[in-house]
Amino acid sequence: MKTLNTNINKEVNYRIGFGKRLFDILFSIFAMIIFSPLMLLIALAIKLESKGPVIYKALRVGTGFDTFTFYKFRTMYKDADKKLGQLSVMNEYMKAFKKGDFFVSKLKECPDCKRLGYPCSPVLYLDGVEICENYYLRLKKDFLLQNVFFKIKDDPRITRVGKFLRFFHLDELPQFYNVLKGDMSVVGNRPLPVYEAVKLTTDEWAYRFMAPAGITGLWQIHSGEIHNAEERIRLDNQYAMIKSWYIDLKIIFLTIIDFFRFGKDYY
Repeated sequence: MKTLNTNINKEVNYRIGFGKRLFDILFSIFAMIIFSPLMLLIALAIKLESKGPVIYKALRVGTGFDTFTFYKFRTMYKDADKKLGQLSVMNEYMKAFKKGDFFVSKLKECPDCKRLGYPCSPVLYLDGVEICENYYLRLKKDFLLQNVFFKIKDDPRITRVGKFLRFFHLDELPQFYNVLKGDMSVVGNRPLPVYEAVKLTTDEWAYRFMAPAGITGLWQIHSGEIHNAEERIRLDNQYAMIKSWYIDLKIIFLTIIDFFRFGKDYY
């Protein structure tokens, strides 16, 4: 039994069903046996190219806001996490919300004011531009939400072997051990780093943690269509409301198809 504690003191319980858990165990054992020779070759390549451990370990937040040790093949140079702050300006989720775009192109068109024909709330003045308070707060919320997730295109911290592994999604293989342990499921919502998860503690966003943490899920098979963090969380919340063998098998099938579309983003 796992418990989600949100910042408004609500508790919600989630339990992975027996059938889903049995499927996870059998599927992960099968995958680890099939891919074991490849995993040994990957481990050797990582070790030969750069200093550091073969397996990258990090705390991730999964079902019910529980934390666990998350395993991947290391694709970055040693101590890459320490450079995260220096690269924040390269965050893909923030590009559409750069200060210039956010505070200039979006300020003038409040849909509620336009519909009413007059300001729907007190008018504020920001950098010489008029904006109603309600719309400003809504845009500010969107701006903060984009800063939840972190993704960099052409990340300079990634090794040459790491680029190959990410391109073919092979760095994900150790996560079958997480599935076998019960930390994750084959299908679920992507487990988040702690610094991302702590920003999603309101009821509107925290519902995603009511689903199991997964290797693949709705977001992964739709990642080419996702343009902002809000759409990603919407899919996570949608999966949290689904309890269907059919949907899980469909996601696995589409993931296998997407696996051969090399370079598709699963992060």
